[in-house]
Amino acid sequence: MSELAAQLRLLAWLSPAFPTGGFAYSHGLEWAVEVGDVCDAETLFAWVGDVVRHGSGWGDVIVLRHAHRARGDVAVLAELAAFSLACSPSRERRAEAVGQGNAFVAAARAWDGVVLERLVAAVGDVPYAVAVGALAGVSGVDEDFAASGFLQAFASALISAAVRLVPLGQTTGLAVLARLEPCLLAAASASRGVGLDAVGGCCFRSDIAAMRHETQYSRMFRS
Repeated sequence: MSELAAQLRLLAWLSPAFPTGGFAYSHGLEWAVEVGDVCDAETLFAWVGDVVRHGSGWGDVIVLRHAHRARGDVAVLAELAAFSLACSPSRERRAEAVGQGNAFVAAARAWDGVVLERLVAAVGDVPYAVAVGALAGVSGVDEDFAASGFLQAFASALISAAVRLVPLGQTTGLAVLARLEPCLLAAASASRGVGLDAVGGCCFRSDIAAMRHETQYSRMFRS
């Protein structure tokens, strides 16, 4: 498969139109907006940037890279899936990873469902980062493209949630995404060659937001 064809596949998989249900999750942002942590473009920029560099975005892109390098080895992927889920800091974060991952596996059958189906048979629930990395690895998608694309899609999803919650205008949301490009590229580059012992972070406020969201009185999002 040509590099251009591989990029087209990645664009399809990470598109907001790909049916993973990502629109239903705010990654704790709903609570952060309610308590005033995120209230405008500047606070959103800081929040998303920190989650990408130091939080779940950082951990997920490392896991994705290792899933990509597994080249379809189901035993390795099963260990990665278990490891990734064990790193979930809250029930809702686990549900978010599993919900999107399982939905991705179901939709990805149109391309290559063999490896992912074997993985589902082995572990049941597949975290989103593992599913994307595994499919990219067996489909000839460049690892760096997959890593940077995954982080860009992750940031876009958070910004989309904030646009609805704060609320912010679409133009403001896009401006935040544009400002985040150097951060996204730096995080993707820094994750290259990093071991699984680097998974983890210090975005405690984001993790607390995910926990608080579980009991938030009024909610639009599932996380």
